[in-house]
Amino acid sequence: MSVNGEAVRVGPGTGRADEPGWDVDPDDDWALAVVATVGRQLKLRREAVGMRVPEFAVAVGYGEDLVYKIESGRRIPRPEYLDTADEILRAGGLVAAMKEDVRKVRYPKKVRDLAQMEARAVELQLYDPVNLHGLLQTPEYARALFRMRRPRYAEEEIERGVAARVARKAVFDREAAPELSFVQDEWTLRRRLGGLDVVRAQLEHLLTVAQLPTVEIQVMPMDREEHAGADGAIEVLKFEDGTAVGRSPAVVGGRPVTDPRQLRILELRYGIIRAQALTPLESTAFIERLLGET
Repeated sequence: MSVNGEAVRVGPGTGRADEPGWDVDPDDDWALAVVATVGRQLKLRREAVGMRVPEFAVAVGYGEDLVYKIESGRRIPRPEYLDTADEILRAGGLVAAMKEDVRKVRYPKKVRDLAQMEARAVELQLYDPVNLHGLLQTPEYARALFRMRRPRYAEEEIERGVAARVARKAVFDREAAPELSFVQDEWTLRRRLGGLDVVRAQLEHLLTVAQLPTVEIQVMPMDREEHAGADGAIEVLKFEDGTAVGRSPAVVGGRPVTDPRQLRILELRYGIIRAQALTPLESTAFIERLLGET
């Protein structure tokens, strides 16, 4: 059954199907290979126990079309699908164990690539003039942002996006945590996106993150008469081997750059932005006052 284009699971034996997974990006070779391997293993184990697709579909609680798509490597199965399949196929945990392989490809390639770079970085310089930076967002705030996108995202895609954003927060938990510098425009903190409860929880989260020894959060006040960030967001990631990668919509159309000259431009702009913003201590006090007003 489909509601606004989304398949809805209502339980086995109802004749209505669900799509418990995500489409595979045809340009993502690694994801295609992983999902094809998982699908092949599911098919071999189903056939090994003598179950035909219609019988297995009823047992697993989803439509036949979905089973075919997963077994042919055209859909990424969700963890609960693999758990149920493991029980039905009496795989002794071998099918369920594939969740780890699937987890690595469940997010879009560009998100995985960004998370991998963040995981290697020893220093991150991050300025976002539009919204709170993704690494600072609570799941509720991120979910509210995704729901505001137009054209509207399907609920499945919203949850996929939130999960991907949350997964990137592992950068804070690394044993050798990188130095993270954030600059946020004041107005990104004042907007009531998602409602007051979401905003209050988000501001409280910012104060918690700001206490981490490797994190600095600075606020750019709206009353500044000079602002070096007028050209848009800036991201600079530096790595242990001395290399770096940067990105800004004002430089080569927002594509990642590694050229030293372009990186110097981004670092110059970011350094001026930091100098123009409130200090980290002043910023913490500002966020505390704003929380009290919210």
